[in-house]
Amino acid sequence: MAEFIMELNDEQKEVRDWIHGFAAEVMRPAAAEWDEREETPWPVIQEAAKIGIYSLDFYAQQYFDPTGLGIPMAMEELFWGDAGIALSIVGTGLAAVGVLANGTEEQIGTWIPQMYGTPDDVKVAAFCSSEPDAGSDVASLRTRAVYDEAKDEWVLNGTKTWATNGGIAGVHVVVASVDPELGSKGHASFIVPPNTPGLSQGQKFQKHGIRASHTAEVVLEDVRVPGSCLLGGKEKLDERLARARERAKSGGERVKNAAMATFEASRPAVGAMAVGTARAAYEEALEYARTREQFGRPIIDNQGVAFQLADMRTSIDAARLLVWRASWMAVNGKPFTAAEGSQSKLFASETAKKVTAQAIQILGGNGFTREYPVERMHRDAAIYTIFEGTSEIQRLVIARTLSGMPIR
Repeated sequence: MAEFIMELNDEQKEVRDWIHGFAAEVMRPAAAEWDEREETPWPVIQEAAKIGIYSLDFYAQQYFDPTGLGIPMAMEELFWGDAGIALSIVGTGLAAVGVLANGTEEQIGTWIPQMYGTPDDVKVAAFCSSEPDAGSDVASLRTRAVYDEAKDEWVLNGTKTWATNGGIAGVHVVVASVDPELGSKGHASFIVPPNTPGLSQGQKFQKHGIRASHTAEVVLEDVRVPGSCLLGGKEKLDERLARARERAKSGGERVKNAAMATFEASRPAVGAMAVGTARAAYEEALEYARTREQFGRPIIDNQGVAFQLADMRTSIDAARLLVWRASWMAVNGKPFTAAEGSQSKLFASETAKKVTAQAIQILGGNGFTREYPVERMHRDAAIYTIFEGTSEIQRLVIARTLSGMPIR
């Protein structure tokens, strides 16, 4: 087990600087344009693929970094560049994590490469969990998967919403109910291969922030996928369902469902995204405060501004440490006995909202215009307290973990 450290090693610093260079030279100059267009920035994704940032190999190297710091370091730098473009680059990763968390070795080797494509033919993937009536309340999920034993196929029906890359993805990973009586414990994840009949894009959402990232509904109408597309395989599913039924009868411990396994693995990464956006806004505000003069002196000479910047930097550093701790714990198989993953996501996302708002305040009227990037950063930061578990849900998870009580 790797020791928990609070400093990147030389190799990690080299990778960090490489990603930072891409974020500064390619992403930032394109950020305002793609935010206004509200379209997937395919040329930027392709540039990322050409240099190796958008690739299975890159994410595998960071994912399996024994220190746990590879992924959060990469996420922070990319989202420092621009949250909307960064989410277009890393959105496929959530689907990939879904396969890594629940799939067999064969499924991992078959499907994850197809999610990324090649630098000359870039692809994206989508993880489809939320529904119009089932966001935080995953037990209310209505998308059904029914097994057709005669054909060894699963038939999927339902509507997914808030799916990053939904409809434009090649590979979709869909969470569906196979046993509604078991609630969230009766869920399973399925691969829907490219060009599968019955899957279509529904409404594309026009969003407040992260507008360069494609978010849409995914409609499944009698979608048939081979039995091999059930992540983990049917034997493993049958065993898990049998245990869940037995525990339901005896009132025993709860078991994790497929969607929650994915979210638990990704929450520290979302925290790192929030840290990146917060850091970007802080740096803009700090530079502005140093150069903007009022009453014959830089505004940073005023305690009202300087103290805000001190609080901003302190919160950002604290958020990063919580993210790094949770990431190290996850990679090294240490249980989140105090919901450390949720802690990191909660604090970092709330920090991003607060810091970006403070940055606008420091810039004053300029901060409220699109001429300065803090306005966009503030809009982007709003998503961190919402997706992959709202702040309220994170607090609920933490409280339940600490108390052992079914707090509602």
